[in-house]
Order: sequence, then structure tokens, then C-alpha cells
Amino acid sequence: MDQQQIKNRFGIIGNSPALNYALQVAEQVANTDLTVLIYGESGVGKEVFSQIIHALSARKHNPFIAVNCGAIPEGTIDSELFGHEKGSFTGAMDSRKGYFETVNGGTIFLDEIGEMPLGTQARLLRVLETGEYIRVGSSKVQKTDVRVIAATNKDLLQATQNGKFREDLYYRLNTVPIRVPSLRDRKEDVILLFRKFCVDFAEKYKTSPVQLEDDAKQALLNYTWPGNVRELKNIAEQVSVLAKDKQVSAPELRKFLPENRQHTMLPVLASHNNGQPHADFASERDIMYKLFFDMKKDVTELKKMFFEVMHNPSAAPAAAAYARESLMHDYTPVKEIESPALPQQQQPVIYNGEDIHEHIEVEESLNIMDKEKELIEKALKKHKGKRKDAASDLGISERTLYRKLKEYNIEE
Repeated sequence: MDQQQIKNRFGIIGNSPALNYALQVAEQVANTDLTVLIYGESGVGKEVFSQIIHALSARKHNPFIAVNCGAIPEGTIDSELFGHEKGSFTGAMDSRKGYFETVNGGTIFLDEIGEMPLGTQARLLRVLETGEYIRVGSSKVQKTDVRVIAATNKDLLQATQNGKFREDLYYRLNTVPIRVPSLRDRKEDVILLFRKFCVDFAEKYKTSPVQLEDDAKQALLNYTWPGNVRELKNIAEQVSVLAKDKQVSAPELRKFLPENRQHTMLPVLASHNNGQPHADFASERDIMYKLFFDMKKDVTELKKMFFEVMHNPSAAPAAAAYARESLMHDYTPVKEIESPALPQQQQPVIYNGEDIHEHIEVEESLNIMDKEKELIEKALKKHKGKRKDAASDLGISERTLYRKLKEYNIEE
């Protein structure tokens, strides 16, 4: 089957070099059992590539299933993938087969693999390495012959450095990488795709397809398409249904393009990395942690300078200069001030009757996993090792607590 036949069969529109290369790799790897990791932004059509690989493989007559790892709650994803035994957890009224058992001999597509919990990642790694897995609540090892295709819109290599994704699993999944290009990287396909969608919607709604004037085509090309092909299809449907005239001009088209995405630039935090903005914030929560960390660091530095000034008043002008530089909003570090060493036998300074040393705080770890482990240990100590009471106090299930104990290697 040549590439054009593949495009026709799976409804792929476009001839950009990046798209054609991705299809070529998918076709070449299809007839093997190699693990494939598909990269691409949301809306580029990563699942279509997984279907192409399965349909062109020797497993094409066996089951294929697509699983969105980000849509399954952390407490149930192990059961969904690997199955469970009756009574293994609250609500487990019967034994249940997991996807790796029901799709035996076929292909499983794990979308949003970056959202998979670390504990489940360890189980998946074992399946990839040995073909073995264990149902939740069982001790019996079972075998499976399933080809795994994974997809992500995240930088998994960065996630491994942040401790959010297992490095060994990343390299095991990344046997054959396929990068699906974003729509802004295949501008030559935008007009072609839009025309195809408009024809489809004209047939669906029994009307004539809309036509774009030249300035409207240019407006379509100038848009950044953050939602990629999925967004383009939605815009085409809106224009097909809501446009006043079938001949659409640029002003008419712009009514359907989100202006806030075209013109609004969101502020980003300054960085120490040669002035480049931070690219490793996965969510607003990460940004807040970064802000709190920087604020805590500034307060700690000020306390240290105050302590030095109390011991050595002559260092006050230099300390003030350092404080002024440190409070600039680009957080650019200035040369560290060297203050005279304190005499070894000098007594601690007393200020308002209190020992200054008691107020010098050492920076504590703000790592979420460290804090989670610390809270679990405190809860177990508080309830004298009773898991049920500790789990209730933490607001999690006893099963989740048990998994966390194993994950963090906490001794009860």
C-alpha cells in the first residue's frame, strides 16, 4: 500500500514533508513488534497514526484499544489496565479482566502516557520487558502478548528530570519515535484541510460549501492554530453553518477566530537561563510553587544579611546594595558579597532578649513527593501505625496509602 492509499483510507489530508515523513516511519515500523512513542501537540491526530500502525501490522485481525491515561483516576488505572481480583478493594464485587488481558495478541494505544502515575509506570515497564503482569489483589503472574503504542503532548525527557516520569520507561517506550507535526508547521495544508472540511459539512447540512476570498485565506494562514487540526475543523463547521454569505471575506472569517489567542501574549516569569522564559512549568501550580520558592529564598537571604550586619555594622552599606540588586524583577544575581569572618569565640547577638540564631531558617525542600512522604510518616506516627486511621486523616483511601507506602519505601 503506497502513501496516498494510506491517506485515503484514514482520511489524512496534506502533503507537507513533515507529515509525509511521519507516515513513512509509521508504515515502516508497522510490521514489527517495536514499541512506538508518538509525539505531537493536542489535536494533531496522534491516534490516527496508532490506527495506521495497527492496521498495517500482522496483528490487524486482533483487538485494538485506545486508552486515555489522563482520563482514568489514579486509584483505578491499575485495575483498568491489569484487572483485579474479587475483594481486592472496596467495590470489587467480582474479578475483572484488564485491557492487557482482553487485548492479548493485539495492540493497545496509551494516549497521554505522561499522565500515568509512577506506580502504574513500574507495572507497565514490567509488561514491556517481560510480557508479565499481576492483577490487583492477586499474586499470580500472568503473561500477555500486546504491542504498546504510546502518545504524549508533553516533553517526557523533561518530565524524567523532574521526577514525574520514569527514565527507564521513557527509553523503553521511545524505541521508535514518531513526531506528528503541528498545523503551524504545515501551513501549506491549512487551506486544503479547510476546503475538505467545508465540503464535508456542506454535505452533512445539505447546503453549498463556503468559499474563501484571498484575504480570508491569508487570515487563515496567519492564525497560529493552537488547537491544530481539531480546532481547524471546528472553525470550518462554524463558518459553514453561521457565515452570512457563502463567499467569506477576511472580516467575516475573523469573527470565528478567537482574537484573544491571536493578539494576547501571557506574561512569563523571568529566568536565570540567559534571559529565556521558563519552559518547564506544567501547570499553574508549578508556577505558584516557583514564586513561593523565590520569595522564601529572598527572605532567607535578607535574614542572613541582617545577622551579618548585627555582627559587623561596617558591612551595612554593602548589604544594602546587595538587597537593592536582588530585588530587581528580573532576579538577576549579582556578585556575592564577602563579609569578614566572625571570631570563633564570639557570642550570639541578643536582640530584644532573643537569640538571633533561633530565627535563621534553613531552606527546606519544596519537592511535592518529599512533602507527601513526610505527611504520610506523620500520620502513621500520630495514629500509631494504624493505616485505616492514618488514611482517613490524610483524606485518601487505605489502598492508596498502601501503594504510597510501597512507592516511598516507608517502614511502618
